[in-house]
Amino acid sequence: MPANLTPQYLKAEEAYRRASTPEEELQCLQEMLRELPKHKGTDKLQAELKAKISRVKKELQSGRAGKRRAGLRIPRQGAGRVVLLGGPNAGKSQFLASVTRATPTVAEYPFTTREPAPGMMPFEDIQIQVIDTPPITRDVLDPNLLGLIRGADLVLLMVDLGSDEGPEQAQEVIDRLEETKTRLARDSYLDENDVGLSYTRTFSVPNKIDLPEASDRLEILHEFFPWDFPEYVISATQQTGVTELKEAIFRALDVVRVYTKEPGQKKPDLDRPYTLRRGGTLLDVAELIHKDLAKNLKGAKVWGSHVHDGTMVKGDYVLHDKDIVEIHA
Repeated sequence: MPANLTPQYLKAEEAYRRASTPEEELQCLQEMLRELPKHKGTDKLQAELKAKISRVKKELQSGRAGKRRAGLRIPRQGAGRVVLLGGPNAGKSQFLASVTRATPTVAEYPFTTREPAPGMMPFEDIQIQVIDTPPITRDVLDPNLLGLIRGADLVLLMVDLGSDEGPEQAQEVIDRLEETKTRLARDSYLDENDVGLSYTRTFSVPNKIDLPEASDRLEILHEFFPWDFPEYVISATQQTGVTELKEAIFRALDVVRVYTKEPGQKKPDLDRPYTLRRGGTLLDVAELIHKDLAKNLKGAKVWGSHVHDGTMVKGDYVLHDKDIVEIHA
């Protein structure tokens, strides 16, 4: 029986994926349980949610939550989260170093990366979080990675074109995740017919195209591993294709940038825009700024491509990329 999950439940579930503290997790889990349709098709999910709620409560009461999660939880930052996956020596750390200011250990030997490492990738006037991860193989999968993958806006599956085993190692990543309820796909979605099964949007990123025989390995990849992921061929060391990939990442995040202006000021702050998912409203931006501002929101003047300059709008106004808002409370 389909779960028929409601938009309210899906919103709470997305917030749970993004939670950065046990307190936030508990709040989201309780909201998910409230919004979950109650019928036979969701009996299992109800039990799972109640078990998770009980576990988080016990951790908070005992004080173990902070200790257990200290090295595992990476707070979300920037306009979106991109997670790098791949087999040994796929070039994940080199890519992170090439697009951010992070300084991961980059070496020729496998399993250099032993725990997730974040960095911030600049794109135009925003920052995007990119997280390097330990390699996944047929025999090795850190279970802590599953939460990162589920909560990611996008996964980059890195393929090593510098090795004959590279394409097969990338397939092992896909196969290993197929054994879990956290999987890769062309788009992100939840499977209503298999409650708990989650798919995360993925790009295929064949790397090291500058190396000898890399083009031949790319042909083999296309012939024997015809994945249904958008593909972006790069060389992280030579920066080949990296600009195009960064642009594709930004498009995939599907965010809009909103600039703010204080009442009475002539110029808005164009250096640090707020970002929100396309379809977000003025009220969503007010909540990003401060919860009290959202509670007392009266409206805002908007300058943008979809309104006349200075048009007064209410909280349900849907914002567009590069709108300028002057909020009134």
